[in-house]
Amino acid sequence: MIEIALALIQGVLAAGVRAGTPILYAMLGEIVSERAGVVNLGTDGAMLMGACFGFITMAHTQDPFLSLLAAALAGAGISLIHAFMVVTLRANQIASGLALTFLSLGITSFIGRPYVKRAIDGIAQWSVPVLSKIPFLGPILFRHDILVYGAYLCALLIWFFLFYTRGGLVLRAVGENSSVAFAMGIRVRRVQYLAVAFGGICAGLAGAYLSLAYTRTWVEGMTNGRGIIAVALVIFSAWHPFWGAIGAILFGTTFAFQLQLQARGMTLSPYFLDMLPYLFTLFALLMGAKMRRHEMPEGIKKVFEEVG
Repeated sequence: MIEIALALIQGVLAAGVRAGTPILYAMLGEIVSERAGVVNLGTDGAMLMGACFGFITMAHTQDPFLSLLAAALAGAGISLIHAFMVVTLRANQIASGLALTFLSLGITSFIGRPYVKRAIDGIAQWSVPVLSKIPFLGPILFRHDILVYGAYLCALLIWFFLFYTRGGLVLRAVGENSSVAFAMGIRVRRVQYLAVAFGGICAGLAGAYLSLAYTRTWVEGMTNGRGIIAVALVIFSAWHPFWGAIGAILFGTTFAFQLQLQARGMTLSPYFLDMLPYLFTLFALLMGAKMRRHEMPEGIKKVFEEVG
């Protein structure tokens, strides 16, 4: 009985790491964007663009590198439209992000229609030598594909960039008070454009993970709101990459747990089980808003108007 329980826990945690990877990529990009003072609710749309264009490229070239590049560029492209709307034209950030999400849904549904249910090889798993054989922890942490490892390495690099480099200090200064940053000689709009573009790249890679590694197929609207979840969990993370990684793993584990319950014939309604990951997100959002409100960048959502 103990062995069965341990096998179940191990399976749920390993599946949780995989399920949390796209959330983590998108969340890391949104953390950088919001640290620069720009909220991007179009993250889900950027994920869709990445999933669609990455899959199409893989279907034609069978080249993972080109597919990931196409996904990153697609995510960055749609996000730069958001940057132009809110940074240059000073449009409402919430409305712009939502509009681009629906635009992306339409674009990917139209372009991706011929590729629905088309089979691809996708990105194969790669077990880390020696580490993957560690009892219990090995299968959980070290038997995944390269995108999973890349997500957690990205979290480490973004943490170091934000808090231990001059560029990170500049980014955070723009997010805290863009007018003061401008007075110090910082080119605020350039910083915000770069931050939003980076967020789009991360969202594109998140979408690519879904279509190239997690499901290895393309389905219209396959992100299923994960981009919105990522934006919500930014609050839980207190705009910090390490807390973001923990939030992504918790969401992924909740998602994997409800799948395991359904697979084992749980008598609860499957609709209720499907709600569990999103109920967790609402709880995390509530706790994050209550406990870490002081961590929010002061200049978030404020429009910067250059004088002179």
